[in-house]
Amino acid sequence: MRGILASSIGVTCAAALALPLAPPAAASAGTPAPAADVATRTAETADARADVPGSTQSLPLRPLTHDRASGAVLGLTPRTVRTFSLLGVVWDDPSADLHGRVQVRTRAAGTGEWTDWQDVETHYTQHGADPDSPEAASGTVRGATAPLWVGESDGVEVRVLPEPDPGGHGEHGEQPGERGEPEDAGPSDAGSGGGPSGGEGAGDADEVSALPAGMRLDLVDPGEAGPEESAEPAEGAEPAESAEIPRTGVMTAAAKAASAVNSALVPLGATEIPSLTAEETREELVSLRGPELTEQQQAKPYIGPRPAIVTRRGWSADESLREGSFVYTSTVKAAFVHHTASGNNYSCSQAPSLIRGFYRYHTRSLGWRDIGYNFLIDKCGRIYEGRAGGVAKPVKGAHTMGFNSKTTGIAVIGSYGSKKPSSKAVKAVARLTAWKLGLHDRNPKKKTSLTSGGGNLYAKGTKVKMKVISGHRDGFNTSCPGGKLYKKLSSVRSKAATYQGR
Repeated sequence: MRGILASSIGVTCAAALALPLAPPAAASAGTPAPAADVATRTAETADARADVPGSTQSLPLRPLTHDRASGAVLGLTPRTVRTFSLLGVVWDDPSADLHGRVQVRTRAAGTGEWTDWQDVETHYTQHGADPDSPEAASGTVRGATAPLWVGESDGVEVRVLPEPDPGGHGEHGEQPGERGEPEDAGPSDAGSGGGPSGGEGAGDADEVSALPAGMRLDLVDPGEAGPEESAEPAEGAEPAESAEIPRTGVMTAAAKAASAVNSALVPLGATEIPSLTAEETREELVSLRGPELTEQQQAKPYIGPRPAIVTRRGWSADESLREGSFVYTSTVKAAFVHHTASGNNYSCSQAPSLIRGFYRYHTRSLGWRDIGYNFLIDKCGRIYEGRAGGVAKPVKGAHTMGFNSKTTGIAVIGSYGSKKPSSKAVKAVARLTAWKLGLHDRNPKKKTSLTSGGGNLYAKGTKVKMKVISGHRDGFNTSCPGGKLYKKLSSVRSKAATYQGR
């Protein structure tokens, strides 16, 4: 894949690929598979790193000949594309809702086999910046589905099935935990016969016009970070010391800046912030925030032992993708827990690649200033630094629209509407919140007062009593973090309080 990437850096391509695509067995014989009509956005700035280039292919969706079996009116017929591992559908207006279903199927680069149809989570912009904030008002922000991790692939097909009555379905019409997850499509798709959903053509003009304007499929190659990623550890095993070999060589100015904000914890260029004992953490708290602490807090601070955290350099972030400055909020009063809704078909050793994919998707496809989450956790319980600015500092994220001020956002990688999160991941959420909230003397078992920045549950300016550890759905009408993960938050609060010594 490195060779393919190297040849495409800095190039805008709209040419057809030479390789033909053999249609699926169930597809109509003699139907040619079009090559990708695609614009490619790559890391072209002076700060880009040659060893982690990455790229985004953007394919405009087209009207499809109406398929009575699936009901799809917009999409792409099967086609060969450059290798990618993560995808999402993007549109122009971030305030426009997609009332319908987005389904994709992909072809594995290694085997040439096509997957079954998979649903893509269509409600995702509620993970973004607060309304009227500089980040939301930048003019670059777009609407989008959640990103879906599909693994290394070189073929794709997509179909969009609009809902007949937008007012009675979707995000606002379902109960929490009932919305679509990126899982295999159910028996209702059997009518498609496993083949294409219809040829590209006129489609149904009324149904197409009801969908957000400018819809396109973004295919993300997260780039590489050195040697092949290691084999997946057993899910019950402790996380390995290093899931990937970090990048080496001279650091760019942006990389130095992203690392320097953690200099009170680790040396410049560190790929991991090591864990500390309870006593070491208390000593560090005094050194970090001593003048701000009361005598009682200095004598007996309630804070959990600092967990190990993989830095942005550790997961090989291309620091040229984000905006250069860091944005902070005044304190951290609460933590919001999320899932990435990106599917569960990944190994823990691939987690850095997923995070690089999320990062590129958030910045290049959605137009955000950086990755939205403050922290991410994989299924093996490994914790990763998210948005740049320093893990011990109150970095303002873009994770819970309306409640990004005075909070931190933690995303567990995967989809947890119907699948239980691993015990390792749940424990990691508790350990991380015990430390992060402890830096600001917050009790995980209590409630706190937050002021809404605007959303679909609380109007802007509304003061809301919120649990110190809350799920995304507590601040916004959404299924996130999935019903199965949400049910674990009670035990997370208890464990976090115990880690703090309460």
